[in-house]
Amino acid sequence: MVLAAGRGQRMRPLTDTCPKPLLPLGGKPLMQWLIEALARGGVGDVLVNTDWLGAQIEAYFARPESAAAIGTGNPTTGGAPHAPVRLTYSREGHDFGGALETAGGIVRGLPYLADPFWLLAGDVFVPEFRFSAAAIDDFMAGGKLARIWLVPNPEHNPGGDFALSSDGMACNDGPVRHTYSTIGLYRHALFAPPYCALRAGNPHGTKAALAPLLRQAAAQGLVEARLYTGPWADVGTPERLAALDARTAIHNLED
Repeated sequence: MVLAAGRGQRMRPLTDTCPKPLLPLGGKPLMQWLIEALARGGVGDVLVNTDWLGAQIEAYFARPESAAAIGTGNPTTGGAPHAPVRLTYSREGHDFGGALETAGGIVRGLPYLADPFWLLAGDVFVPEFRFSAAAIDDFMAGGKLARIWLVPNPEHNPGGDFALSSDGMACNDGPVRHTYSTIGLYRHALFAPPYCALRAGNPHGTKAALAPLLRQAAAQGLVEARLYTGPWADVGTPERLAALDARTAIHNLED
């Protein structure tokens, strides 16, 4: 599941007319980098939740000339695939008049997601991450509710989010904390009682955040963590986007 329903307030005025996942970076939209990475990992179906200017996201990935693996559909009607990856849309803005936040959106889409499923935000730049079947098998063998990937703290989040124990578990506190990359593998059980009180499928469109669920499970030793040190960026401001775009252009020229 790719989270793509946010308004992108910090990216204004760029996001006044363009949804954040479609902002260009290195010659293609942010979210296209993610779709291509998922395709390389053998992921065949991707659920995308949308709200602000979500129709633009659907229109872009429905174009035959889009370089990403593309497809159309939604949770109620589905859609025929055009390429190895099929994109299905959970239209939160259309169905409920606004985004449902992270956990609210996940519970809404859960009936259409595998168990476990990959989760990531549509506005991070992580072109070399490997969404591998081996990672899924290893995660399932551990019997935990989630596995999240942490990254070294960027300047805008110096305090980090989670510590990493010596045995590979995410901890809410610790001497060294890292930043949650937004990438994770999740079991459906995390989005049911006692961790989550939302009704299955979130039929009423209740808003809820993921962080409290994740922290509760981490406190019980049910969240694994891995440290990822490859290229990663949370593209949160126009300045960050411009700087990253410039670096990406230089890298492409060198290649």
